[in-house]
Amino acid sequence: MNFLAHAWLAGPLPTDRIGGVAGDFVKGIIAPPPPELDPALAAGVMLHRRIDSFADGHPAFLRSRARVSEARRRVGGIMIDMFYDHFLARHWVRFGPQPLAAFTAETYTMIEARLGDLPASFTPVFERMVEHDWLSSYREADSVAVALDRMAEFRLRRPNPLAGSGEELRRDYAGFEADFLAFMPDAAAFAAAHRKQRNINGN
Repeated sequence: MNFLAHAWLAGPLPTDRIGGVAGDFVKGIIAPPPPELDPALAAGVMLHRRIDSFADGHPAFLRSRARVSEARRRVGGIMIDMFYDHFLARHWVRFGPQPLAAFTAETYTMIEARLGDLPASFTPVFERMVEHDWLSSYREADSVAVALDRMAEFRLRRPNPLAGSGEELRRDYAGFEADFLAFMPDAAAFAAAHRKQRNINGN
């Protein structure tokens, strides 16, 4: 999952949502939480990781990965994460409890309040996220294509086939959309169950 999906699946608790968005920037073991990471934020990061593991084994997510061309198969997970953020934004009225613009603004505010508690590597990414309103921009397929091209150039450290991968979304749009619609309710139920069990266990 990418930023928007992780923010939504994290639920309403600010520390869960912050950990969901920033989860990929927190490295290493977090159980028990390291001294530099707030335990509540660590719980949000753990939820992020559990959701990623759930996605990797879900039949609909695997179908989406199989739709990716052979030439881009090794970056297929990144592509599908972005494609699913696009479909979540497009179908937001079916999933979101508030307008997308309000949700994204609220999410940015939550993160900004705790930015100093997160890894420094996340700060410049967050600044660009807010400046260009990444979370809302995913509604447009063209914005997803541009984001993937930028990842190919700036986020991945070695030569990769990610550039131009937005065309694969357009080529099998209905197929990816059907996979997303099959996946997201299951992912939401999984995340909600994890949060509930965590609350019962008191950690």
